[in-house]
Amino acid sequence: MDLNLLKENIECEQLLGENFVNTPVKGEYVIPDTHPDVYEVLMLDAKPYITSKDVMQDKLYMEGYIDYNILYLAKEEDKGVLYNTRYSTKFSNDMQIAGTEKDMLCEAECFVEDMYCKIVNERKISIEGIVRLKGAVYKKYNFEIIKDLDALQDIQMLRNPISIDKIAGTATGEFLVKTNIKIGAEKPEIGSILKTNLNIHKKKITVLDDKVNVEAFAKIELIYRAKDNRDIYYVIDDIFIDKEVGLDGVNSFMESYTDFTVDGINTDPKEDDLGEVRIIEVEALVKSNTRVMYKKEIELIEDMYSPNMMLNMNKEDYELNVMQGHSKNECIVKENIEITSDMPGIREIIMTEGKAYITDKKIVEDKVVVEGVLNAEVMYKTTDDEKYIYTLKEDIPFSCAVDIPGAKIDMECMTKVVLEDIEANIEANTVAIKTLIEVYSRVNYTSHKEFLVNVEPIEEEVPEKKASITIYVVQQGDTLWKIAKRYYTTVDNLVLINEIDNPDVIKPGQKLIIPGKAVI
Repeated sequence: MDLNLLKENIECEQLLGENFVNTPVKGEYVIPDTHPDVYEVLMLDAKPYITSKDVMQDKLYMEGYIDYNILYLAKEEDKGVLYNTRYSTKFSNDMQIAGTEKDMLCEAECFVEDMYCKIVNERKISIEGIVRLKGAVYKKYNFEIIKDLDALQDIQMLRNPISIDKIAGTATGEFLVKTNIKIGAEKPEIGSILKTNLNIHKKKITVLDDKVNVEAFAKIELIYRAKDNRDIYYVIDDIFIDKEVGLDGVNSFMESYTDFTVDGINTDPKEDDLGEVRIIEVEALVKSNTRVMYKKEIELIEDMYSPNMMLNMNKEDYELNVMQGHSKNECIVKENIEITSDMPGIREIIMTEGKAYITDKKIVEDKVVVEGVLNAEVMYKTTDDEKYIYTLKEDIPFSCAVDIPGAKIDMECMTKVVLEDIEANIEANTVAIKTLIEVYSRVNYTSHKEFLVNVEPIEEEVPEKKASITIYVVQQGDTLWKIAKRYYTTVDNLVLINEIDNPDVIKPGQKLIIPGKAVI
């Protein structure tokens, strides 16, 4: 007999595993012939980028490169003058993640943990450090379950609503950030651009019907040396960027998380209408990656039987990833850094930058506690004529808690940290650092669930009934469903005959009339 099974395809995604790996980088680099000799290295700006990632059997392989920008002092006429030089190097490494297979979905990110620059001689420097790679691999499950059936026979079904976490899709956007920064008359003409930063902040992501609206500000910071003297100047511009990225099937009731990456920034000094170099053309490529998630409610058939025929049910156990919750929090990190006696005196702060990374994370009741370190660097003008520019460096620890109701210590979590803003001010003989750090966390756990995947009628006869009625005494753990299934009747019949007000409530010792008795 054909039961006309109605099936539904279930697709879900589970975090298979994540890992970290440290990648050492080391190299020696020659100062270009167009640049003077190195007297003192002031700042090393190292920006790592991942160019490719490949999931293999039980491991994740990544390749990338690092852009270096070295700021150093050279001696010209017995005075220090600030110069910069740029280099690039490649890196690659793999990390072990058990159970991974080719073509699985993965995420990868990298950051500089430690990086040092030393002078080998006046024409050569060495760079050595650690790039920390982080990877996560996801496994997709795709299986069919029985959603309903349309049979001529009387089929009784016990349904239970459950929710399954699903990924609606990923929306990838590209923003071409272009602007002309004009240098006012209060500052000298541009001689050489020494350093450029771009930070994405004030982000606002809105999921709409079939699209994702991405808004943010791109903060551009530059340092340049004047045309006719050695003075250093700081320039800043904050540009609003926005874009609608199409993604079929999403709506405003879904949740999301967005990553931003800056794929390089180019600057080009230009002359203005008066022939003076007072315009900086800036062009950068920013990419957004928005992951849209939702919980799909389905009516799971937990059990099934027929009072009139025997059924053979096939159930399979699946391991599902359940997202307990995700959220973000902002924390303010403050620190006063002392100007010690071996440092030149501070006259004016030029620029402040920082990098934040996570050192530890742990789940406690209803929250995730994240610990990390902020690498802060402050470039300032000194009271020393020879060392007229100096950089102050400090590692500042921080801690932040992200509230996620229902989180338990045996669950798993994924965390990310972003430096939203950083500023510095002179306070007596110290530099006061103040930063705003955004911490995101997502908590998951694994749940095993049996799904009904097939039902077939069998030719075996339903047991004969020997009596017209029987009196059954309810036992501990009994439900009307269990009793009805055992005696090949229906819950509706038991409710009607016994005049039961609430089918979900029966008590041990309660007596029930059952119409007919099967031979068990």
